[in-house]
Parts: sequence; structure tokens; C-alpha cells
Amino acid sequence: MKARSFDYPPPSYSLRPEKKDRKRSLLKTAGQAARVPLLGLSVSAGRLAGILPLIRARAGEFSTLDDARLAEEGRRLGMEIRRAGFKASARVAPLFAVISEVASRTLGMRHFDCQFMGGWALLLGMLPEMETGEGKTLTATLAAGVAALAGIPVHVVCVNDYLTERDAEEMGPLYRFFGLTVGCVTHGLTNEERRAAYGCNVTYCCNKEVVFDYLRDKLTLGRVTNSLRLQSEHLYSGNAKEEKLLLRGLHFAICDEADSLLVDEARTPLIISGSGQGEDGEENFLAEVLSLTRTLVEGKHFNIDRHENTIDLTAAGEERITEAGALLGRAWAGSIRRNSAVRQALTALHIFRPDVHYLVRDGKVQIIDEYTGRLMPDRSWERGIHQLIELKEGCEVTRQLESLARITYQRFFRRYLHLCGMTGTASEISWELWMVYGLRVVRIPTNRPLLRKRLAGRVLPTRDGKYQAILKRVEELTGKGRPVLIGTPSLGASESLSAVFNKAGVAHQVLNAKYDREEAAIVAEAGKARAVTIATNMAGRGTDIKLGEGVREVGGLHVIVSESHDAGRIDRQLAGRCARQGDPGSFEFFYSAEDVLLEGNRAGVAQWAVKLYPQNAPLWAAVVRSAIHHSQKRTERAHSRIRHEVLKQDERMDTLLSFSGPSE
Repeated sequence: MKARSFDYPPPSYSLRPEKKDRKRSLLKTAGQAARVPLLGLSVSAGRLAGILPLIRARAGEFSTLDDARLAEEGRRLGMEIRRAGFKASARVAPLFAVISEVASRTLGMRHFDCQFMGGWALLLGMLPEMETGEGKTLTATLAAGVAALAGIPVHVVCVNDYLTERDAEEMGPLYRFFGLTVGCVTHGLTNEERRAAYGCNVTYCCNKEVVFDYLRDKLTLGRVTNSLRLQSEHLYSGNAKEEKLLLRGLHFAICDEADSLLVDEARTPLIISGSGQGEDGEENFLAEVLSLTRTLVEGKHFNIDRHENTIDLTAAGEERITEAGALLGRAWAGSIRRNSAVRQALTALHIFRPDVHYLVRDGKVQIIDEYTGRLMPDRSWERGIHQLIELKEGCEVTRQLESLARITYQRFFRRYLHLCGMTGTASEISWELWMVYGLRVVRIPTNRPLLRKRLAGRVLPTRDGKYQAILKRVEELTGKGRPVLIGTPSLGASESLSAVFNKAGVAHQVLNAKYDREEAAIVAEAGKARAVTIATNMAGRGTDIKLGEGVREVGGLHVIVSESHDAGRIDRQLAGRCARQGDPGSFEFFYSAEDVLLEGNRAGVAQWAVKLYPQNAPLWAAVVRSAIHHSQKRTERAHSRIRHEVLKQDERMDTLLSFSGPSE
């Protein structure tokens, strides 16, 4: 085998290697759960520290080599690991030392011990939990570099296009030092550009893009899955399927912000749609449904569970729909169809909210990713929801599309031959990561003592009162020269808070889906003295805010969480923007009795608590905090059930359609 060949495995073995995703039986699931008491969901970092002396023992000799010799040594060690495997610490350690030396020469950064431990965990197929700011981007280069030098194509999967492009550009020089190629897959690339990027040794790709490209390949292949037959098409066809494929298979994946990719995003299956035939009068039917639905009264005709995001019709509601349907056309004859359509319309009216779940731009409804705060312009909701929202907002109604292929995140990522990931917030979901993906969490110690301080938060009766309190707090902090980052749960909330600051004449920047093009510039200014930034979740993951001159001396960046999110992990990610890599920093929470998490079933508790204010402020504040905490936990459990049900439904559909081919 040639030392410079990085094609793995050879085409004669498999055209698109991936792990077979089999539906788990109850017996296998029970057996996997039974292993937890023996193995533990988390791994001690101590077992990873054994590689550190091996790295130190070889680091000195590589620092004296010139660039050409160092690159050649890296390639030689990579081929040794290809034969010995990733668990051979005696061979992995010297290559880690080489990669660290190359990082020092090309990036001006050298890996810390905590990053070596994190990289070793990735190679062992684990999920290292590293505190925010500990350099997960640089940590990934260790595992990605080893695998790529061993001839294995690597996908580094990121949560959005911004981080994908940033990491590929910043880390690219390290890989290219060894003669490796680096690709970047983001939205808007042509098929030729995607194919070239996936053909590189290391490919940085946005999660949604790689999944959709995988589904496109499935559609291209159709029923043809035999590698030999695909390769032989060149002999009798000038239009061979193999030349149209985008991916080379699912070899080695490193999931950055793994809890977001593998858990949070897994609530919704990814679907590729094509032009549907549509039905005559479908738009008129949806307009009639929406018109009727607007006359229904919550509590009388329907009930909403805000935590589960579900709507149930009451007996009075069904009777009202039946009476109205009798006066309308044939489309209303079927009770199942009309009741389902009304539920969808109620969902469009009461669950999906503008500037929270979607944005109307240029006369079109564009979905906002609730986890990243970013726009998804080419995505649409299924089962008529998107068309109903377009009618609701007075936009041109697009034709409903026909589902051509679908897959869940769970089933997709389980197909990688080697899956690993890293994040700062995994402990809370270690059970789910183990049961679904077989990933065990390992907590990595910080490189320097963590100086992040949590300050006592505040609880206010109303949202407006909370915004005024945040304004005063920001004026106090900026008066001392500190920069402030204010996290908001939605685009609408960021705009409302910005209006308060504008009225008060406080200079600030807003980072949300409307200003995504200015993201890099806004982040670059956010750590400077007296800077004020109001941001959605766009600033919550992977965003490294560099402190400006003199900021460390006055206490560093201060983060204000203006409202708790559905999951506590998202709050932790936002707080993690401060006090990174040994810098000082602090954060605090602001709550109100009108926060979104208190809508629905717990609204009564909050309103009752308001009556105690201000006569018994401490008791009142404790009640509101407790209500928000319990509401957050309940929502997290509801989302977990949804993910479990989505996976079960996908497996069930695959079984039902097995006679005609897989569902994707």
C-alpha cells in the first residue's frame, strides 16, 4: 500500500461503506440498558490520562525536524495506525505529538493536556464533555488528523454554516501541511462543488447538508445497491450512477456540539420533497379551514398543551366542525380529513408564532431553527402546515410537495462506521446518548481553573419590568467598562429588548436571523469594553468572544440570560460564552412571571405568586423560580418522548415499506 494513498476502503471492497442500521429488538435494548450499572454512563477521565506521558516522551524529537521531515513522519505514523487501529496508544501518542507540533507552526496554537485527552476519547468512540471555551475545535484536529492520515475519510459535522466555514478555514492549514485536502460543505453549493468537498480527506460539513446529501444519493441509487453492479455501469452506460453520487460513504464522523446534533435536532425527521401533483381546490379548502378555525374558542372548542405542543378538539369543537362542514363542499365530507385539517390549522395559528418559529421576508415564510436561531430558507413544514402559515400571514401559497425520502438524525448518525462527538453539555442526556448511539460520556478536566461566576438572578412580575431591570443592570456594568452579552430565546424577544434599549439611548448590537450576514463582525466587537450585544441562540454555541483591551482587569464578559430556554443545556451554553480559557467572567438569570415557560399549565402558579409581590418578595421569587425549573424539566421530558416516538415511527415505516424498498 502506498504511504500517500488516502482512499479508504479501496473501491473494490465497497462503494459506499456504512454501518447497517438494524431495528433494535426489545431483548437487545434491555441488554444494553442492563450494561449501564456495570459500565456506567460516564467514563473516568483518569483512564485517558495514560496517553499523556507517551506524548511528552516523543514531543521533543519532533520539534527539531524541518517541515518536510515532520510531514513525512506524520504520514508514516498514519499508515502504522491504519494497520494497528485507533486503540494502539503507543502509535497514536507520537502522531498526536506530531499534529501538536504542526499546529504550533501553522496555527500558532499548541494542544493542551485536556485536548489530548479529548482527542484520545474521540478516537476511542466516546463523547468527551469539555467545558465551553476549552478549545473543542482544536481538539477535533487530533482525531480528524489521525483518521485522515490513516486513509479514512473524515466528516467534522458542525451545527451551522457559520461555524462550518470558520472551522474549515482556521484549521485547514494544519491538514494541508501533511498534504491532506480539506473540504467545506455549506448551503448553496452546486452538486459538483459538494462532490469535490466530500472527496477531500477532511470535510467540514453542516449537519443538515450532509444528511440531505445522503438522501439525495439514496434517490440517485434507487434500488441499485450492489457495488459491483454500480461500478460495471461504466461498461454499458455513459450516464453511470456512481458518477452522480455526492458522498463516499459514512466512514468517520466527529460531531461538534454533539448534544445539539444528536439529541436536540433529532425531534424532527429530515425529508426531501419533490413537486407534488396537488389537488384542484386544495388552496380554497385550506382557506376555508383557516377561516373556520379562527372562530373556534380555546377552552371551549379545543385545548392546548404548551409543553407537548399538542392540540385536542373537544366534543363541542368536533360538533362545531361537523355543523360547518355540512354547509361547505365535498371536501368537508370526510370527518377524518376535516378534523385533521382543523388541528393543523389550530397548530398554525396558536403553536407557530412569527419571529419565533418563522420570519416573513420578501413575501415568503422562512423557518427559524429554534436551536440555532438561524434561517432555513429552503425548508418547509409538511402536511399542509407551511401552506396554512402562508395563508395566515397573507403570503403567496406554495404547492404542497410530495415526500420522496426521509430519515431521522438517529438512524443517519448510527450508520457511520466510527461515530464520536464532543460538547460542553452532555451529562444531562448521557442515558439517551448511550441507549440511542452507544456513546459514553467522559468528563474532561479544564486546562486552567474555571473563573466563571454565577450571580444571584432577579425575578420580576412582568416582562416589561424585567426588560427595564436588564437595562439598568447593563448601564451599571458598562459604566465599569465591562462588555455585556444578553441572550434571548427568540428573534421577537431580541427585537423587543432592542426597542427598550433604543428608547433609552443605549448603544448596542443585535445578532439574530435578520442580521446573519453581519455575524462575524458583531461577534468580533462583542468582547470590547462597554460593548452591548443582544443575541438569540446564534451566539449560544461555538461562538468565541475575544476580550478587548483592559476587559480582563474589570471582570471580563458578563452574560445575562434574559429568559430560560426549553432545555437547561441551552442556558449553560449561553453562560459558557464568558470566562473562557482561564479568563474572568460572570453570568446571571432574569426571570418574570410572564416568561414563555410559564404559559399554559403553570401560568396559574405564576399569577398566584404575583399576588404576593411585593409584600413577600423572597417567597414570590422562589415560587416563580421553582415553577420555571419544573416547567423546563417537563418540557425536556416531553421532547425526549417526541424523539423516541420519531425514531420508533421511522423504524416502523421502514418495516412497513420493506417490501418495496427502504423508506429513504
